[in-house]
Amino acid sequence: MARIVQKYGGTSVGSPERILNVARRIKKYRDQGNEMIVVVSAMGGETDRLLSLASQLNESPDEREIDMLLATGEQQSVALMAMALHGLGCPAISMTGAQAGIETDGVHSRARIRNITPHRIEDSLADQKVVIVAGFQGRTEEDAITTLGRGGSDLTAVALAAVLKADLCQIFTDVEGVFTADPRIVPEARKIDVISTDEMLEMASLGAKVMQSRSIEFAKKFGVVLEVRSSLTDTPGTIITEESDDMEDVVVRGVSADKNEAKLTVRHIPDTPGQAAKLFQMLAEASVNVDMIIQNVSEHQLADISCTVPQAELKKIQTQLETRIREATGAEDILYDENIAKVSVVGVGMRSHSGVAASTFKALADHGINIEMISTSEIKISCVLPLERADDAVRILHQTFKLGETTRET
Repeated sequence: MARIVQKYGGTSVGSPERILNVARRIKKYRDQGNEMIVVVSAMGGETDRLLSLASQLNESPDEREIDMLLATGEQQSVALMAMALHGLGCPAISMTGAQAGIETDGVHSRARIRNITPHRIEDSLADQKVVIVAGFQGRTEEDAITTLGRGGSDLTAVALAAVLKADLCQIFTDVEGVFTADPRIVPEARKIDVISTDEMLEMASLGAKVMQSRSIEFAKKFGVVLEVRSSLTDTPGTIITEESDDMEDVVVRGVSADKNEAKLTVRHIPDTPGQAAKLFQMLAEASVNVDMIIQNVSEHQLADISCTVPQAELKKIQTQLETRIREATGAEDILYDENIAKVSVVGVGMRSHSGVAASTFKALADHGINIEMISTSEIKISCVLPLERADDAVRILHQTFKLGETTRET
């Protein structure tokens, strides 16, 4: 008997028919003697519908109330899934994140898990029940409802798999696994059979939408083996696991694009010690995540600092921080550019192979694509470039590194 955690995304539970389909799959696993813990997202489109309702009432709704609202989407799903399993003669119980013992910090809309005390889950498993847990949510010590950010149901599943010492954590979605690029952009993209957690973490944080990046961080930290697969077929998916020696044989594993970034430029600030510290301290205190950073110095001892931030944070910066930034740094101007994208190539093989950066930059240059910012790590190269050329760049780099060849080892 194995203990299995499964997560089903919004598309997988997007209609009564699909909920029943998932319930049959869950029952099949349980009938094989497995202990089942199932995490579900809100039904497809429900989160956006709730956000639309909120925006019709208030252009800047309070984040606490947004969490209260959005948590209801997953609560609908868990109740409906439990009902479907009951209808199939399968004992099941639904739980909110709070009832499942998920405790978070108090940062609304992007809370972090602090602790999980899964006593109710363990008791229900002992009673031979399938436990259905609402993803994406938890509670603070003060019993406030919090949400874990977009894709937070992935994090719920991985965290539960870690604390419950599950034998397997399966992430069911509407795609068959992790691909070398988005198949909607690159039709010849291939499914990857096995990928390291480091590679998956980079791809997830760089725009690949298969899994939330924080869930991969959690899996890496606690050694949780993941499988990403389709809820619509029985085709084996992609295994995400610790790195092995033979993984370095593949120089580039995949190409991803993030079109939800914006560039913030603080212009003409005095080039003196502490200016960058002031700027990024204010951004940090406002919980704004910063990615790439570039500082340029002019001949007049004035500096420009540019960085990339999530597009969703721009309004907060403009309304809450812009005046403070100007006053603290003495900046002459603050510019915003939403017409950018970050395109990245990822692969652990970069550690032992040279020339990837040169090939990347040459391929983009040969097609007239200008690079505005560059960021690298041991296993990735990211380029900020014009938004309208993002898809072109993904296709070009996918072809440059021959990622579509069917004979290529994964």
